[in-house]
Amino acid sequence: MDVFEKCRKFTKAREAIERGIYPYFIPLDDSEGTEAWYHGKHLVMCGANNYLGLTTHPKVREAAKAAIDKYGTSCSGSRFLNGTLAMHEELEHELAAWVGKEAAIVFTTGMLTNLGTISSLTGRNDTIILDKDDHASIVDGARLSMGGKMARYNHNDMAHLEQVLSQVPEKEGKLVVADGLFSMEGDLAPVPQMAEICQKYGARLMIDDAHGMGVMGDGHGTVWHFGMTDKVDLIMATFSKAFASLGGFVAGDDDVIHYIKHSARALIFSASVPPANAAATLAALRVLKEEPERPAMVIEKSKYMRDNLRRLGFDIGNSITPVVPIIIGDDERTFAFWKMLLDGGVFVNPVVSPAVPQGRQLLRTSYMATHTQEQLDFVLGMYEKVGRTLGVIA
Repeated sequence: MDVFEKCRKFTKAREAIERGIYPYFIPLDDSEGTEAWYHGKHLVMCGANNYLGLTTHPKVREAAKAAIDKYGTSCSGSRFLNGTLAMHEELEHELAAWVGKEAAIVFTTGMLTNLGTISSLTGRNDTIILDKDDHASIVDGARLSMGGKMARYNHNDMAHLEQVLSQVPEKEGKLVVADGLFSMEGDLAPVPQMAEICQKYGARLMIDDAHGMGVMGDGHGTVWHFGMTDKVDLIMATFSKAFASLGGFVAGDDDVIHYIKHSARALIFSASVPPANAAATLAALRVLKEEPERPAMVIEKSKYMRDNLRRLGFDIGNSITPVVPIIIGDDERTFAFWKMLLDGGVFVNPVVSPAVPQGRQLLRTSYMATHTQEQLDFVLGMYEKVGRTLGVIA
């Protein structure tokens, strides 16, 4: 058997390309916050995670440029050896303070943060318990655990979480990991109930707040939003969303972060966050402190979109955040909806199985603090036009 045989049999993507409905790896000519250009065509961007609109903020841009001028383009090594700058540690101190924890450690990407954190903390005689809608990086982090077991509970089903935890032997270590703001349908984890159940069964709780950081809790994140900072053991987030950069961090008690720092293979064997990205993240965090109105702006604008989408008759699930799904329910209409929006000047993301369950295929839309009212109304008009054409709404 040739290991490459599966590659030759994989024809689904090429068939979609030939039909003109392939929706991935779209090569944008330019992207400027709320706007993008594709093949010379102007688009309103409603598919990015740039929730606060900081990728184009002058202070963020200037910080990245200045870091390149000072440090060059790379640290050329891992954090463990030659790749730590004073700026990395400065960023970690400010991030820890921002989320209300003793310490933080910065990884090169959000994916690596979850891989390194979860796999370094768990192993033989441990069980990692995950929400069935958790991000792939959480699932892969659990799979990398050396001998650890993985269990799943139904999405946001606290009775099922308790049932799963009750079946884990008392002598085993237990780590519950869930997204704070779920990235596909925009709903929140019930953090207070999770913390109560974890305390009852002696489990540690980690929240992946990649999409909630900078948005919920006045920008401090979903855990802060619920007032549960002291009850959640680890808070993880990425820089590629609200913080307008690339990288990730996890924050918690100093001794736990110290252990992760010296044990996480994804940290020790990866080159560090480049200077420009670290500087951009630090600048974005400081802009958030200086302009605290931005989280409220994105919450207000996303509420406007949710209210109007519901008024038009779209199924948007339980979203209460800037991530707003338009649930369609089958592949063909999802791809057709996406293509008609793209042709009409709106960029969104089609999401099908296995990223979402069968019957929950959707368009993932997201909104920014910097979207104008004119842009939002144009987008709503396109949603209505295409939705009626395809029979998604009456």
